[in-house]
Amino acid sequence: MADETANRSAGAPDGGGHSPRSRREPAPLQSRAKFLQNWDWSSVTQINGGLCERGRAQRGVNSETHAAVAEEWEKRRTGELSLLETFKFLKSCHRRAPFLFFNGNTFAEIGRALTTALLRELPFHRRKEAASAAAHFITGVLDLDSMLRMVNELCDAAGFKPGDRVKTMRGSMSGTILRMLEDGRVVWRADSGAELTGLLESLIHEKKP
Repeated sequence: MADETANRSAGAPDGGGHSPRSRREPAPLQSRAKFLQNWDWSSVTQINGGLCERGRAQRGVNSETHAAVAEEWEKRRTGELSLLETFKFLKSCHRRAPFLFFNGNTFAEIGRALTTALLRELPFHRRKEAASAAAHFITGVLDLDSMLRMVNELCDAAGFKPGDRVKTMRGSMSGTILRMLEDGRVVWRADSGAELTGLLESLIHEKKP
């Protein structure tokens, strides 16, 4: 079982070169707290050990970076950060690779847990997708702008109404809402012409280009 993504240089930009002005941080990512307080370095090591055991990989540390990352972790975990700043710190820890294997998965697990806890009011599927977006950002699979856009869409709590343009979570289908049903479901017509009925939590608003 491989790490979620290869290690990158710690100096690589998070946002893929886009201007910070093009980003709109979702409100949950602006929340400030001691998000890492309950994760001391020994717990991080335990997460990595479990991943190595399940993936049948050698458990161990990178002698070149482990001590420095562990020291910084203990200093920063008791400090107050925004959730986005926490994600960026988790990403930097992954890039510095303090463990032999599964660095990305280790820090992504923490990011998933934080996102799931903070967005607990969201429907299950939206919460799961948001946690996945955070994890993919931490491992370098998803750039900052894409992660912000996805979390914004998933946290969009505005009510749906007939005529709204919507798309599925994965973006594989899009269409227009026809009517709202009393049981909370929505009837919508896909661009292919098919009339579909589904749960509101399975759809998000389609933003205008």
